[in-house]
Amino acid sequence: MNCKAVITQISNYLDDELPVTVRQELEQHLGECKECELVVSQTKLTVELYCDAEIVELPEDVKTRLHHALRNKLQQSPQS
Repeated sequence: MNCKAVITQISNYLDDELPVTVRQELEQHLGECKECELVVSQTKLTVELYCDAEIVELPEDVKTRLHHALRNKLQQSPQS
């Protein structure tokens, strides 16, 4: 397992959807590669924080400005 493979499999790893052998290879790599271990741990933390976050209602003027900006951006994008 290399760093690129870890990044490719990070979602499946965090969702516990990897075959046992692939998971073991990934975890072995994480034990040897501090950079990948940091990426995986920070991604896991980010997901946990996001899932635990409260829904915050945007003020009406912010919603209006956001919708206007998104509409303008979509109109500027080339259509497929």
